[in-house]
Amino acid sequence: MESSYESATALGGRAAGPLADHLGPFVASLIEQQYASNVVYIKARHALAFDRWLAKRGIALTDLREAHVAQYQRRRRHRSIRAETRRRERCDVMQLLKFLQGLGVCEDARVDSTPADDLAADFGQYLQDRQGLATATIKRYRTVARQFLHGRFGCGEVDLRTLCAVDAIDFVQRQAKRMKPPALKGVVNAMRSFLRYAQFRGEIAPELVAAVPAVATWNTTPPLPRAISPEHAQRAIDNCDRQTSLGRRDRAVLLLLARLGLRAHEIIGLQLEDCDWDAGCLRVRSKGGCERLLPMPADVGEAIAAYLKRGRPASQDRHLFLRSVAPIRGFKPGSYAIGSIVRYALRRAKVDAPHTGSHQFRHALAVRMLKRGASLAQIGEVLGHRSPQTTSIYARVDISSLRSLAPPWPGGAR
Repeated sequence: MESSYESATALGGRAAGPLADHLGPFVASLIEQQYASNVVYIKARHALAFDRWLAKRGIALTDLREAHVAQYQRRRRHRSIRAETRRRERCDVMQLLKFLQGLGVCEDARVDSTPADDLAADFGQYLQDRQGLATATIKRYRTVARQFLHGRFGCGEVDLRTLCAVDAIDFVQRQAKRMKPPALKGVVNAMRSFLRYAQFRGEIAPELVAAVPAVATWNTTPPLPRAISPEHAQRAIDNCDRQTSLGRRDRAVLLLLARLGLRAHEIIGLQLEDCDWDAGCLRVRSKGGCERLLPMPADVGEAIAAYLKRGRPASQDRHLFLRSVAPIRGFKPGSYAIGSIVRYALRRAKVDAPHTGSHQFRHALAVRMLKRGASLAQIGEVLGHRSPQTTSIYARVDISSLRSLAPPWPGGAR
């Protein structure tokens, strides 16, 4: 049978077991997410086979769990199959299971949590509601808090009032044995944040927060951010193929990085309505839920418009930039999608950049603005820095300007 959308839909209608009422909508959802017709057909075949297996064993949807998928994979077969085929079958059946869970016809797998897990989750919610931290930062801090609490209390009840300075010091020392200083600094920051949360709850004294040891560093000033050169940035932008949908999308993303210095998560969060074409502005959601309006340079606006007209797939998703492969939707928050776009762009342009991350474009913009006479306050406003201290690191870049501020040495040459 031809692997078309019609043949896949026909397979969905052949289900006679527990999935009889749901296989058709499942296939329809795959088509709506713009999976290729041959992919939809294979997923429908796997789902139909799973339906027959469930019917043969009398398993109702209300009892369906992930364990049944594992049993299905271990079933006796008429012939041996390749490992890749087995892996694909599992992915397809698991996708069907998540679809059914979304409909509410079978329960989500229950995960038993400990008191330490629950408190770490409460801490994460506090960071989101009260501190407004970025999603990735909340995840890291919550993980550190969970590790600390599990190490101190195990699976038993958590009593923060019993904590002492030794507990915090021992935890940091254990982490220091397996981490380099930059990563360890992140652990220390997370520990202090969690202990401040415990202080907010009224369960520990302020002195315990101060007991978290600092990470030794031998640099009197922080290292300069590594920035891509303007020539290399432009080469990466110019090497995007404007004749393809993917090339138009990637070019628009790279221009947002290079011209406006946006963070990766800011680009991922852009919505269609954030483009104010009449005013020539772009609304950007920064860390902590703050919003700022940035002027949209002409080349950035032209690149976004080209993508919207001849590159963006038809979708109900309101995100400005969408995935190029099914399921067609916005990039997942916290993913490395923007970093991947940068990495492949640098590879295509044969650019040997300081590193492959997206932040190097942001640093390059700050350096360029500084050399053109912009103040640190102006740079911080464009980059969305909440603290002047964050922007001050770029003062070390313009050495010639700093020399002009230095007073003459007493008794030196005039």
